[in-house]
Amino acid sequence: MKTRCNRANPNNELYIQYHDKEWGVPVHDDRVLFEFLILEWAQAGLSWETVLKKRENYRTAFDGFDYEKIAQYGEKKITELLENEGIIRNKLKINSAIKNAKAFIEIRNEYGSFSDYLWGYVDGKQIVNTPKDSHDVPVSTELSDAISKDLKKRGMSFVGTTIMYAYLQAVWVVDDHIAACFCSK
Repeated sequence: MKTRCNRANPNNELYIQYHDKEWGVPVHDDRVLFEFLILEWAQAGLSWETVLKKRENYRTAFDGFDYEKIAQYGEKKITELLENEGIIRNKLKINSAIKNAKAFIEIRNEYGSFSDYLWGYVDGKQIVNTPKDSHDVPVSTELSDAISKDLKKRGMSFVGTTIMYAYLQAVWVVDDHIAACFCSK
């Protein structure tokens, strides 16, 4: 049996697949980077497993995480999303996705890509921490503080430092696999 990070629920195949195949792959694709932003906002106050179970519903409801389309959503689409039982129906989070898509596009236009913006914070090099166990993993860092502050300044919401640290882990700017995990470097 493979040793995994303590956060990987051994009773949830969806979580195991996420841990083994995604949580460890550096992301540079802007669409995927935006997908994880939406999923991290959705997760605020909930478990990651809840979001993983609803991920495909989010993909459908939010037009494949196409930030160009999401930036154009109006009241009709917002109402449709609020009635969609397959996603977390929180008006603040839905409105945030639209507002944040607009800011995402502005960042992409300024930097050439959102990937260049994000990875520029670490000079394109992944931060590898190798904590002993999940209790050694911080909930925020100076890096997540700085990105959070800048994204808020640019008009984004649901981008607090804790959400941003989880995001950095999800898109693998930060590698926090525990030392005993088979995915650890």
